Amino acid sequence: MKSVFSAPGDYVYFKSQVPLHKIPIGTKQWRYYDFGPKVVPPLVCLPGTAGTADVYYKQIMSLSMKGYRVISVDIPCVWNHQEWIQSFEKFLDAIDVHHIHLYGTSLGGFLAQLFAQHRPRRVKSLILSNTFLETRTFAAAMPWAPIVGWAPTFLLKRYVLTGIRDGPHEPFIADSVDFVVSQVETLKRDDLASRLTLTVDNASVKPLLLSDSFITIMDTNDYSSIPQELKDQLGERYPGARRAYLKTGGDFPFLSRPDEVNLHLQLHLRRVGLEAHLELVQSIPKDGTGGSHSKENDKDRDDEPKDYGGNPDSNSEESQSSPSAPQSSEFHGLDSQLLSNAEIHHENENSVVLNRSAMLMNQHDAATRILLQSTWELVIVSLLPICVGTLYISSNNARKFRQLL
Repeated sequence: MKSVFSAPGDYVYFKSQVPLHKIPIGTKQWRYYDFGPKVVPPLVCLPGTAGTADVYYKQIMSLSMKGYRVISVDIPCVWNHQEWIQSFEKFLDAIDVHHIHLYGTSLGGFLAQLFAQHRPRRVKSLILSNTFLETRTFAAAMPWAPIVGWAPTFLLKRYVLTGIRDGPHEPFIADSVDFVVSQVETLKRDDLASRLTLTVDNASVKPLLLSDSFITIMDTNDYSSIPQELKDQLGERYPGARRAYLKTGGDFPFLSRPDEVNLHLQLHLRRVGLEAHLELVQSIPKDGTGGSHSKENDKDRDDEPKDYGGNPDSNSEESQSSPSAPQSSEFHGLDSQLLSNAEIHHENENSVVLNRSAMLMNQHDAATRILLQSTWELVIVSLLPICVGTLYISSNNARKFRQLL
């Protein structure tokens, strides 16, 4: 892992265009991104212990521009699995979402299964990546699990970071590790403690009412922090699930192999009957309010906290205020411009890299020429006495030969 982290250019662009929403629901603070056509049942992304809502920015950028609604959430501070189920349901009610497709990695995949088990009518399909069915293994590996809620911040961060494999990586995997580590540094003590508590609190997923045909298991074949035996248990539980294997990708394939992950997500959504609707793609306004909620609404929530409870109509006015379809072709043009601008941004970065490379090559060539010139001068200086001596001896021999004649 690198000691100094520099945010990727596409992430900086994403942050400048897609707003981060914050809403209080009861005593919980929810942070999330929500972008894409509101009339489409969303794909909700749940991160692992070390992740935040930001880690799925590549999926939000790609899938939302293809007509899907993507919601990426932070796991709030909840201290048991039943509290998670109730809190997540209230969150969905607050944003007026009734049916969802869940994509979870690691701890997020486990929580997605628990929610599908207890709220089967709300979950239409599951995409599970590098995840597990029960927490017993993790509890056994953490002797201090009973006091995790009282552990200091540095110990919690150290424990989370030691679970991320450090060492020689492919460049894209190394970048994904650096990005996730930077996100861990933003987490507070309660965030880390609650997530580790959810990981070690004794629980297991019971059989789901959801058919295996609506489940996709997406794993990486190189390595993962989840033991292989737990991944095998998951496969045995859902024998009819579609299997998607990534040759490499590490613990965070959604960052290191985004194109492959996005492709598998699209194939899954189409297979379960959710088609992309490009004609419904909403643009990113100049004020950066994004695809679903406005910043003004978010500010109102921060200034005047409101407990939405479980009332699904609490945001009905806000839902109606966002158009379900673009009013003209300009919307689609602006969305296309978003991707083209991102591509131009990458091209500019590449051109900068090429210019730097050319400059380094020129400097290298100049240094080589100077070195060769210095070496040649040194050789001449070294050979000069020999040449002078040889000429002197030759001239003496010639003079003696003329005297003999």
